[in-house]
Amino acid sequence: MTAHPPHTPPFRDPHLSFAKRIDDLLTRLTLDEKIGFLHQCAPAVERLGIQAFRTGQEALHGVAWMGPATVFPQAVGLGATWNTDLVRRIGEAVSKEARAMRARDDRVGLNIWAPTVNLLRHPLWGRNEEGYSEDPKLTSAIATAYTHGLRGDHPTYWRTAPVLKHWLAHNNETDRATSSSSVRPRVLHEYDLRAFREAVEAGAVAGVMPAYNLVNGRPNHVSPYLREHLRAWTQEELLVCSDAGAPSNLVDHEHYFDTHEEATAASLRAGVDSFTDHGTDSSQMIARIQGALEQGLLTEAEIDTAVRRQLSVRFRLGEFDPQHDPHAEVRDFDTPAHRALAQEAAEQAIVLLRNDGVLPLAPDTRLAVVGLLADECKLDWYSGTLIHRSTPLEGLYERFGAERVEFAEGVDRVRLKTSAGTFLHVPASEHDEDAVRGAEGALDPALLAGRTDLPPLTTDATGTEFALIDWDEDVLTLRAPDGRYLSVAEDGYLRASADQPGGWVVQETFRLEPHGSGHLLRHIGTGRHVTVAADGVKVADENGGTAEPEAKPETFTLIIAERGEDAVTRVTSEADVVLVVAGNDPHINGRETEDRASLRLPAHQERLLRAARAANPRTVLALVSAYPYAVDTSDLAAALWTAHGGQAAGTALAHVLAGDVSPAGRLPQTWYESDADLPGLLDYDVIGSRQTYLYFEGTPLFPFGHGLSYTSFSYGDLTARVTEGALHVSFTITNTGDVTADEVAQLYTRAIDPALPRPRRELVAHRRVTLAPGAEEELSFEVPLHAFEFWDVARGAWRLEPGPYELLAGASSEDIRLRTTVPLDGEPGTPRPVLRRGLEGADFDEQSGVEIVDRTRTAGDAVTASEGGAGELVYQDCDFGDGVTEVTVTVSGQGSVELSLDGGAVLATWELKESDSGPYDYTTLGAGIVAEGVHDVHLGLRGPLRLAHVGFPG
Repeated sequence: MTAHPPHTPPFRDPHLSFAKRIDDLLTRLTLDEKIGFLHQCAPAVERLGIQAFRTGQEALHGVAWMGPATVFPQAVGLGATWNTDLVRRIGEAVSKEARAMRARDDRVGLNIWAPTVNLLRHPLWGRNEEGYSEDPKLTSAIATAYTHGLRGDHPTYWRTAPVLKHWLAHNNETDRATSSSSVRPRVLHEYDLRAFREAVEAGAVAGVMPAYNLVNGRPNHVSPYLREHLRAWTQEELLVCSDAGAPSNLVDHEHYFDTHEEATAASLRAGVDSFTDHGTDSSQMIARIQGALEQGLLTEAEIDTAVRRQLSVRFRLGEFDPQHDPHAEVRDFDTPAHRALAQEAAEQAIVLLRNDGVLPLAPDTRLAVVGLLADECKLDWYSGTLIHRSTPLEGLYERFGAERVEFAEGVDRVRLKTSAGTFLHVPASEHDEDAVRGAEGALDPALLAGRTDLPPLTTDATGTEFALIDWDEDVLTLRAPDGRYLSVAEDGYLRASADQPGGWVVQETFRLEPHGSGHLLRHIGTGRHVTVAADGVKVADENGGTAEPEAKPETFTLIIAERGEDAVTRVTSEADVVLVVAGNDPHINGRETEDRASLRLPAHQERLLRAARAANPRTVLALVSAYPYAVDTSDLAAALWTAHGGQAAGTALAHVLAGDVSPAGRLPQTWYESDADLPGLLDYDVIGSRQTYLYFEGTPLFPFGHGLSYTSFSYGDLTARVTEGALHVSFTITNTGDVTADEVAQLYTRAIDPALPRPRRELVAHRRVTLAPGAEEELSFEVPLHAFEFWDVARGAWRLEPGPYELLAGASSEDIRLRTTVPLDGEPGTPRPVLRRGLEGADFDEQSGVEIVDRTRTAGDAVTASEGGAGELVYQDCDFGDGVTEVTVTVSGQGSVELSLDGGAVLATWELKESDSGPYDYTTLGAGIVAEGVHDVHLGLRGPLRLAHVGFPG
């Protein structure tokens, strides 16, 4: 007999299109199997030979959470490079390491949850480190480069599948799961959507992750924008993955739905395809989906749509075609090329803010290096574990020789004396002192526990001298002489056990609270005071004591052995140059879950900077931070900024200081002079409140795009010509100095005489180029004419306003070297056709005291007075034609509306009395009015009333 080969089902046939193969596979999966696929941890289907699959692998600047990996600079540092080619190469390296790590640990996923494209609208946002820029054009350019690198160049199979975070208008950690971002249509289209849109349209994005917050009163996880905008930008199937715990938030915190079944069904219908909730336990989400089906809230067809999107990603990753997957054997991990790339990125991210000529340092410079970050290589929440490590001090030792470098960290050295006269003491330990948190990898590092294998603190007659650092906001850390930070594990005992502050809830921070003649020591992570018990030092229990009745919160006396500024003064006065390395710890005072309170440099670090400058006028400040500071650098010899630069940060800084590399990083966001320049953290109206370099009318400390060099560049020969659909711009750059260096050429535009508020200037193109001394290069840019459009609320569409536009080429948004004006044809503005369309509440031109809310739970916007108070709206140039005699308002809730024209007398008033109706129960009220011609309509809102629409029926 002849043996016949087994039948190959169509979904296994690589000659068929992915769409046909997915069609076939969907017919073979049972309903329960398909439902199982909707959780983050999709189970295997053994009868079909389908593997288990997990959405989500953090890899913002290197593979994170899964143990050792190459660590590149933070995302905001990558944005500061302004170098798309570099960032693409970093994406390639990260995706190759993800493939290599997965080959030995199948917990490592290929669905990459990166990059973060939220715009850095407000510098106090705790997650500033995760974004690229305040500018949508720069953000989309860097994000597109990174996703192209992550995806790979193969036309069919992707090396990894990147997901953009966090959709949409998400820039606050304060109340992030319940706050609503009020985003007017112009800001939505011209600002927040743009960074996502251009990256998606470039074709290397597998999906997006909705953010925790609400936008215009509606949770992002049920946003109609997913369908109306995101999925309209591409023909590819996009996978929308929920953020962790967000599906439950719809009911438990936001109270937007009454039941989890309703919430789950609404999310799926809106476009969420994968639910990240309850960790690896999928049972609760499965039960909710099944309940929604049983209640008729969902259909199997809607489930099929979500499963199809997930399968599309899995097919593109080569899961079903291992023999054809060109990436299956990739094993590039911690290669010399990756190490060199990490150093190149760290060098390119450094921004020279000011320089009076002290930099670069001469080879024989005697250098004093001081500061709390001088001997640190800090990681953030989305970092991998370091394989290699370089601090600024180590880099300078290597570059200049240890004999030419003096060091003082600048910590306050203290002992803590108890009320009994004894001192806190760190006992000796025989256990491994080199264990690093997270080195073993974890799907959820928030679950990593503190160490309990080390002995708890005790007290004795002499005690241990601790290094105290005040990180501002009265948040401090205490470090033992062996370099370990005091930490509290689950058993409540204090130990010198942490290599660095870290964790989802940081267990290494404390607060000294005045009490009588001393201080109570509160552990911030638990919120409890420190006590001294017979079996060791611990935190009090929730009732204020411990199991031992005599162990009450201890009153400590702080004995200062040495202040940090005294140590700084001791090493700086004889140095040729002093380098102060200041900045932040990425896990303290500004991180995920916690916004910053101020732009100011922490007082402890201000003390050190002042002491260094008083001792030696040749003082250089190197800020190593995840965000901007408002710090006066006018009396400093030089100042630099870099984000936390990853594994090669110290080497990179030393190379720039020594002049081996000329700095060419550029600020990706505005540095403001003071907190007074900032709007409220929850004010998302970048146009109305004049936010970012696009609209800010004050004088910044350092402008967007700023960065100096060790050489000089001249600009010339600016030309511009308009063709159909594009503006062609060219100019030359010449290196007029004597150092080979990079220059970042920036092209901006502005409307010269706009009819409504437009950006002061707006980035439309940039390029980073390397030029030898005397070298000249011509740069050419093709700018699509749609880059000059704005969102016309009167039409509900994009419009190019005709008229003159200025082109500005230069080295920053304020350092403009060349200008020219070009006239552009477009569509003239026309008055609002209110007789035909009326006025949508949210389509205002100006507002005061108003926020946008959801018209219904599924679609549409309405407006209301903020916090139920009073608000004003202006709708300009409304055309009443030959005249109207009636006006209607569609409203809900309780309160009143007043209408006037051109700011004159009130012509109509409507009042809605208190009733039992809900916020989505609208009614239409009418009133008489006499108006003709073109007028500005002014509306006054009073009380918690919602206004959806104003009509003029006749």
